[in-house]
Amino acid sequence: MNPAEHSDPRSATLPPHTCITMSGGVQRLAGRNGTTVLLGGSPLRLLRLRPAAVAELDRLQRGEPVGERPAVLRLVRRLLDAGVLDPAWPPPTSGRSGRYGRYGPADVTLVIPARDRAALVGALLESVASMDDRNRPTHVIVVDDASHDDTAAIARRHGATVITHPTPKGPAGARNSGLDAVTSPLVAFVDSDCVLRPGWLPPLLAHMEDPSVVVVAPRIVAAHPSEKVVDRYEAARSPLDMGPLGGYVVPMTRIAYVPAAALLARVAPLRTLGGFAAELSVGEDVDLVWRLHEAGWRVRYEPGATVAHSHRTQLAQMLRRRAQYGTSAAVLTDRHPGQVTPLAVSGWSAMAWVLVALGGPGGAVAGVGVGVVTSALLPRKLTMLAQPGPVAWRLARRGHLGAGRLIGSAVWRAWLPVAVIASLGSRRARVAVAAAGVLPALAEWRSTRPGVDPVRYAALHMADDAAYCVGVWQGCWRRRSAAALVPDLRNWPGRRRPDEDGDQ
Repeated sequence: MNPAEHSDPRSATLPPHTCITMSGGVQRLAGRNGTTVLLGGSPLRLLRLRPAAVAELDRLQRGEPVGERPAVLRLVRRLLDAGVLDPAWPPPTSGRSGRYGRYGPADVTLVIPARDRAALVGALLESVASMDDRNRPTHVIVVDDASHDDTAAIARRHGATVITHPTPKGPAGARNSGLDAVTSPLVAFVDSDCVLRPGWLPPLLAHMEDPSVVVVAPRIVAAHPSEKVVDRYEAARSPLDMGPLGGYVVPMTRIAYVPAAALLARVAPLRTLGGFAAELSVGEDVDLVWRLHEAGWRVRYEPGATVAHSHRTQLAQMLRRRAQYGTSAAVLTDRHPGQVTPLAVSGWSAMAWVLVALGGPGGAVAGVGVGVVTSALLPRKLTMLAQPGPVAWRLARRGHLGAGRLIGSAVWRAWLPVAVIASLGSRRARVAVAAAGVLPALAEWRSTRPGVDPVRYAALHMADDAAYCVGVWQGCWRRRSAAALVPDLRNWPGRRRPDEDGDQ
């Protein structure tokens, strides 16, 4: 079924040979009246399953394909979209060709945008040449964006088709020039500072079996890890690395975007939407992904496929790039209202943490009290569970602690100038601002163990966030808008929680 035939590509049917696995961290809980409740996904939600649906889920978890029954297809699609299931595609259908149903490497054109990247383009093309037949696209296009070096000559030497811009159009414009020249149904955009890794392509091609998936992104990892502290920090906290857990890419969720450093995409839908926004120098990848999402397409992140990236190993270069990323916040806020915010937490959690941080001993007691009261009220909203109490307290603790980390991050990544001014006349505010930078960094260090000592990791973490904040304020100033600085505190008690879904 061709998704182009639908007004909404999300209605496209899964192929009958689709298999599934349970997403990481999803829990099965006992529901009322003999039902089963799944807890998981992003945003975190509860989904109630009737016995018939549980029986189907058990069958699928044994490795059986979904088949062609409409009710099962609807169930699986709903659970995939909720983030509690992941697709598990069967092996390639024809041995060394790496073909997954409709698509194989011969259906992919590799597009490489480059400007003054001769050595890097050579390394990338050598990695392409070293791939086996299952991982090597047949067609390669290098878009030379007005280089002053031998980028075009090296690309031709490796057998690539070269498109030359007389004047630079930027990364987005270069990708669009390559997209215009593609004749295959799929295109893989790979930046010139990347190197392909063995096995990178088959997991991406597999997701194209779902006719509603328009883009699949691999995980971006460090190309050449070294002993430099900045290099090890970048390997652990690069904004290009979306982490070890896959899923659908949806604004305001755990995977809100994927970078354009490496993407596999369907050509026709990208052309229909006009490709990348050439007027954007940063954030063009986020903008494209969100426009595709708004058009009804699905975008997938697949960490089982990896592409190596040459991270910046000099501190000044890294911080300058972080500031450039920060400038995109204001632009994206204008282009996608409601999808960009420095903080999205419960208003009660925000109130509790502000009281703890700034209210002194009495405020700390009041803040803890707010947290306890809201936790005690939560079981009333989890009526689908047989025993809501223990789950409610666990979710409340997780929510309040997570909100604290998010608030600390927002202080340093968005509101640092205001926080610094406020701390000039208040010792309590200075302590709160310092804690907002140090504590989230140390919590992250404890969970990732990045190979950098905690003191230097925290220092780099805070410098990283501060540089991003500089970019955010620069972007807001240029557009004369503070919308990118406004928090989202709309999740107050009394509203219907988005994380509670009905029977499946």
